[in-house]
Amino acid sequence: MARTGERKTQILQVLAHMLENPASEKVTTAGLAAKLDVSEAALYRHFTGKAQMYEGLIEFIEQTVFALINKITTEEKSGTRQVEAIVGVLLGFAQKNPGMTRVLIGDALVHEDERLQARINQLLDRLEAALKQAIRFGVTQQELAAETDAAACANLILSFVTGRWHQFAKSGFRRDPVELWNRQWRQLMEGVAA
Repeated sequence: MARTGERKTQILQVLAHMLENPASEKVTTAGLAAKLDVSEAALYRHFTGKAQMYEGLIEFIEQTVFALINKITTEEKSGTRQVEAIVGVLLGFAQKNPGMTRVLIGDALVHEDERLQARINQLLDRLEAALKQAIRFGVTQQELAAETDAAACANLILSFVTGRWHQFAKSGFRRDPVELWNRQWRQLMEGVAA
């Protein structure tokens, strides 16, 4: 049984690696099977189709990112530092996982099952909710003004993050999503606090 789990993980790792090629064409099961040096039938012993493989990547993203966010919100006692750390995690995750970034922005999901994009949209909604909660916590801690619109600020910050993800992917992974983050964070928070 562990062998099956190991093979599924290997398939997902190769798929993510294939997505790191900025000039790549649509990923096919034939191309994936060739990279793994197995038949397409061997892939279908582990996954019912390519959509299920992408779901596996999305599950990995969700588990990794939300485990880190939960750790931040549990351990960090400052709402604004929670927001900063969450954004740092999201940008750092993209930096370390370029192929997954293409999944996060939906680029890898074009012409795939539409439920995959719906799942990414849900993931983004959850990220926005986590940011909103941290901003509200910052308001209760009096780090941010009482009249701060947490929903608008969370949306602004998530828009910044997704914009950095897009720049990273569309630049062929040359524009580091973490580049300039320290200066940009100060400017974002000045706008939130204004």
